[in-house]
Amino acid sequence: MPLIPKSSYPGPPFLQRGGHLQSILPGLFRRVKGVDYQRERIETADGDFLDLDWMRGPAPSRRLVIVSHGLEGNSKTQYALGTVKFFAQNGWDALAWNCRSCSGEMNRNFRMYHHGDTEDISIVVNHALAAGGYDSIALVGYSMGGNITLKYVGTGGENLPPQVRAAVAFSAPCDIRAGGDVLDRWDNWIYKTRFMSYLKKKIRHKAVQFPDRIDVSKLKQIQRWYDFDEHFSAPICGFASADEFHQQASAKNFVAGTRIPTLLVSALNDPILTPECFPMEIAREHPFLYLELTSGGGHCGFQARGGGEFSWAEKRALEFVEGALTV
Repeated sequence: MPLIPKSSYPGPPFLQRGGHLQSILPGLFRRVKGVDYQRERIETADGDFLDLDWMRGPAPSRRLVIVSHGLEGNSKTQYALGTVKFFAQNGWDALAWNCRSCSGEMNRNFRMYHHGDTEDISIVVNHALAAGGYDSIALVGYSMGGNITLKYVGTGGENLPPQVRAAVAFSAPCDIRAGGDVLDRWDNWIYKTRFMSYLKKKIRHKAVQFPDRIDVSKLKQIQRWYDFDEHFSAPICGFASADEFHQQASAKNFVAGTRIPTLLVSALNDPILTPECFPMEIAREHPFLYLELTSGGGHCGFQARGGGEFSWAEKRALEFVEGALTV
């Protein structure tokens, strides 16, 4: 019964009152130092590229953590840096990969990335196995990256590479439609405005690359998040409609297939997730999917009072993964 009855999250720092501050302040003020990435660009079979950022310790390691970032994030987001550094300090090699268009350079192809993009994480995993000869790989994803991670292990089931031993997802929007709807609420305007400004800028860039395939005038019609998915996310990523995109990208539709120890952590005060994103009924009966709901932490925040350099999430991820490897 992997519904974790009581989370070990001790609560947020005193000044972080409420889900909004617990989500926003860590990204604004936290600074993880000492991560010296080595970038590797790999070519994909469809003529595009993925940029991977590695951090390896002084001694060879047979264990690797692969970190997946959130929407319009990258390998240099604070939670990615913190996860990479904490695992590296504990004897792991670390790889934070950048989704297409997110590494600082626009990707070549028409399609970019999306919440259910398991093709690219599969490319990354297979490349890491071929390049490093790892015995154990753990996957850690945040927000969109958490959804990608959950869908990857759910659709892979028993056919995952045997070296992929455990997965952890934080603040994953397992129901994409529900997550978009909550972003449309007036009290979430700051998140929606930020995301939309970045995404619209990329759409305009894509329109220059592919002028016959994108009608930028439709940007003026965007009112709801669903509208953006209908006019842009779905066609750019190869889906017939927003509804098909939401169905095929939402991890909640695939997590039942999970066959490795997998932890999903979400905060009950996350301002941009809804209960539809918490697959409680599946986890209640599932032998591999663990659901841990915290009272606080916001969206991808999880800073803890007296927690020091690293967030509770980073410590929890390592704790779960290393526990899974001993089973």
